Amino acid sequence: MNKLLSINTNRWVKKNNVVRSTTEYGQTQTIGILFCVEDKAKHEVIKAFIHRLENDNKKIEVLVYLPEKKENYDFLFDYFTKKDISFWGKYNSPKVLEFSSKSFDYLLHLDFDSQQITNGILALSKAKCRIGGANVEQNKFYEMIITTPTKNIKQLVDEMYKYISILN
Repeated sequence: MNKLLSINTNRWVKKNNVVRSTTEYGQTQTIGILFCVEDKAKHEVIKAFIHRLENDNKKIEVLVYLPEKKENYDFLFDYFTKKDISFWGKYNSPKVLEFSSKSFDYLLHLDFDSQQITNGILALSKAKCRIGGANVEQNKFYEMIITTPTKNIKQLVDEMYKYISILN
């Protein structure tokens, strides 16, 4: 499955002809958040970040990849698993297809390590601007890359907030 998903992801990157742009933060209405479940601490940082964005009157939609043997810490977010990918390396989850088809003002990818399963969503995404943490393997999926001194999720969300809130 991973090989076929990788082939499809490369095809999706080439076929995706969305015009990318940035939106002034004051005019930003929708933000998508994509991440992979790791641990409770990461989950709590992301929940606090979402509340911060909601307090700025942004509509937030979240999609979470739940790997095998990981716990879903609460059911606030839509999630998907490996089972939501067909043998042919295509997403068959309505949640994934709907999320990737939305033209968010910003799509924030809150992972440091490359995951083929989330790369496909980034490749399909109709978001105006995709932002992620520094990762050489994923540069083709982002319009903006945020670097942090360490792989610390709190630093990443703080830096993302800082940069999107000053865009105009």
